[in-house]
Parts: sequence; structure tokens; C-alpha cells
Amino acid sequence: MHTKHNILFIINPISGGKGKLRIPDFIDKYLDKEKFNANFVFTEYIGHAAELAEEAANKNFDILIAAGGDGTINEVATKVLQYKKILGILPLGSGNGLARFLHIPKNLRYAILAINHLKIEHIDTATFNNKKFFNLAGIGFDAHLSSVFSNDKKRGLAGYLKLGFQEVFGYRAQKYKINIDSTEYIRDAFAISIANSSQYGNDVFIAPGASIKDGLLDVCIIKPFPLLKLPLLGYIMLKGTAENSEMIEIIKGKHIQISRETDGAVHVDGEPLQMGKEIEAKIDPLSLKVIVP
Repeated sequence: MHTKHNILFIINPISGGKGKLRIPDFIDKYLDKEKFNANFVFTEYIGHAAELAEEAANKNFDILIAAGGDGTINEVATKVLQYKKILGILPLGSGNGLARFLHIPKNLRYAILAINHLKIEHIDTATFNNKKFFNLAGIGFDAHLSSVFSNDKKRGLAGYLKLGFQEVFGYRAQKYKINIDSTEYIRDAFAISIANSSQYGNDVFIAPGASIKDGLLDVCIIKPFPLLKLPLLGYIMLKGTAENSEMIEIIKGKHIQISRETDGAVHVDGEPLQMGKEIEAKIDPLSLKVIVP
């Protein structure tokens, strides 16, 4: 007899804007009972997933499944990393950037069946002023938008896009001093994304050549542009051609330091935070064990 793995599903009931109270029944239907002892918990507030993950890690759970979006994944994965456990993902958010990069099915049944195979890979993780991230972190317009969006009651892609159109008209590019592996760059930028994987989510690619196994971060600098070119920028990201675009500059590195003119908004895996003028990002190669299809 094989020893069963203790597995905890940490479910965010509001990620992606849909109720998820029946998900335990669905998991129970498709999860391999001969391999796993399954338990389920629901998050109730921001930060709760991290608390639940830490509690589970101290109770001999081998595998922690983040059932939610990139923010939920960030909370759970941070504790998985700390306690050297195994991460699984059920992509239930509105963007699902990391899950898409890892080719984890959006279809819940197939995502659960993938967990049954228990195929594990090691992937890179990173820090943004000592805050862990796994997909993307950034400053500039997307950070500003994440901050505003967090106060909006309408979740989901449609609400995000609507708000984006409202906010973009009043936003101005800022000047940044960027040091990448001891080489310094001065740039005016609409936004700067530090990418571990390739996309924000919804197949919107900011760093098409990024890899979560190369020990490098992609520093993606969106240059100032006239608003008439906003549709072109969207097209470039949807087509995955950012590396060939004059609107976006991408520089790879391991250690990134960014100085900006004022304190302000940042985002870490899509979740808004406030940080100071000095930002530091570092890569931690192949540090996280995650279940993949």
C-alpha cells in the first residue's frame, strides 16, 4: 500500500466573480481517493489563504492547492515555498496568468485530473522588495489600475477593461532609473513589468520569451505612447509580439533595482500594494515545486 498524500484545497469563493461553494463536490468526484486524503477550506478575506496554508503546512499536509486567481496562488505559494511543500493550482480567477503559462486546464475537471497524475516540476520564484511573486510584479499604469480596481465591486475581465479605459486618459508616464545586473538605464515609462512568466492573464503577453526555468526575470518597459496607439499596444500583447515592438523594451536579468520619483502603487501578482521610491527584484531559481499537467 502506498502512503496517501494529505492534500488541502484552499478555495477563494469570489475570485473570478463566481460563487464556488459546490467545488468540493466536484473535486470529490474526480480526485483519486487512492492517492489523496482531501480536505477543503474557503477563504474569507485577503490574506486568509496564506494563514490557512501556514496552518496546513504545520499539520502535515504534503500538497496545498490554490483554487483561485493569481492573488490566491501568491498567498498559498509563498507558504508552500517557506515550508517546502508542493503547490497545486485550480485556475478559478479572471486572468489565471501563471496557470495559463503552466498549461493547467481552465476546465475544472481536467485540472483535477492533472493533479491525479502528480507530475511535479521545479520553477523559479522571485521577490519584489522582499514580497514573493510567481507570475508578474510591476509599477506604473498597471499597478495604478490594480489599485483602483481593488476598490471596484465589479470583478472579472469586463470590469477591468472598462476601468482601464477610464483611467488611461488621465495617467502620465514617469521617469525611472533602472539597474539590471549592474547596468544602468534611465527610462520614461508608461509601465514597467517584472515578468517571471510570460503573461498578465487571459493570453495577454507582456514577455513572450519569458521562462520560469531560466533563472532570469524579464524587465518589460512600456514606453510612453499617444493614446491613439493604445489599440496597437493591446494587439501587440494579444499577438505575443512584444519582443519585436518599438513600444516595449525587454531586458533580462537576475537582480533589478528601480528608483522612481515618488512613493506609490505597485502590484505583485495582480494584487495592489503601496511601496516606496526604491524597488528591488531578485530571482530565486527553481525554488518551488508545483504540479503540472
